[in-house]
Amino acid sequence: MAKEKGKEVTLEDLPGVGAATAEKLKEAGYDSLLSIAVASAAEMVEITGLNDIAARKLIKAARDELKMGFESGVDLLKKRENLIRISTGSKALDGLFAGGVESSGITECYGQYGVGKSALAHQLAVNVQLPRDKGGAEGIAVWIDSEATFRPERVKQIAEAQGMDSQQVLENIKVARAFNSDHQILLAEKVTDLIKEGMQVKLVVVDSLMGHLRSDFIGRGQLADRQQKLNKHIHSLLRLATTYNVVVYVTNQVMTKPDTFFGDPTEPIGGNVLAHGMTTRVYLRKGKKGTRVAKMVDSPFIPENECVFIISDKGIRDVE
Repeated sequence: MAKEKGKEVTLEDLPGVGAATAEKLKEAGYDSLLSIAVASAAEMVEITGLNDIAARKLIKAARDELKMGFESGVDLLKKRENLIRISTGSKALDGLFAGGVESSGITECYGQYGVGKSALAHQLAVNVQLPRDKGGAEGIAVWIDSEATFRPERVKQIAEAQGMDSQQVLENIKVARAFNSDHQILLAEKVTDLIKEGMQVKLVVVDSLMGHLRSDFIGRGQLADRQQKLNKHIHSLLRLATTYNVVVYVTNQVMTKPDTFFGDPTEPIGGNVLAHGMTTRVYLRKGKKGTRVAKMVDSPFIPENECVFIISDKGIRDVE
């Protein structure tokens, strides 16, 4: 792929991409070399109309230009220094997350109704707007609401407790109600458009991830279709998180395993597909005297651990 020295490579510089094909790619949201480099050949065939060989050549050219190959541990360590960590408002809970909820991955909190999953989402939506030295990311939040859980009054209460301008905080939270699983997936894909329009999106909340998928696909006969759709949805969110260094926080429903005779029978829904797609998983449950207990179930950098926190009128706080 020949190009002038110092000239930025555009879509039209890729093999097989003319003006018409470039327009098709941009309309489908593939307007950067990275978006093409991480796409599949099947996606490129469907969008551009190219044959399989040409599509693979297109993807390879994008990958070669971006030098997408093996990296040393030193290089990856430097990249991780740019990750965002949003404070939860509780030092104990931040410690469980090794400093706060991390970007470039998906953090899942699951538990029964009323344990604080949405409360944590509200706190993160406020804290993401704080300066970085105060546990924020100086960005805005996008909330995909599948269960009508977003409460602007609660955001106002948390913001005022922290001395923030509540109207400005609410302005920096973009909320969309999802009415079914297809709509939810579409909204998640639209977040990329907001970022490309110049919005400093640093947090994406999906509350809850499995609610619509659970109701849209009923019975074992539709389980395979549901899991396939879930897998695509998770990979779309993960691509968003890693491409734009965004914190993705999702809540999940639970079920009770009837064959559990000892221990806690509570288990998150979504099966192995969901479990493998999550970067960090936390189990929330009610504790004593109005407290909440967070248990780290799966994380790439922290051993299994627990902490206790409270949900007050000022937001999430440590137990005094």
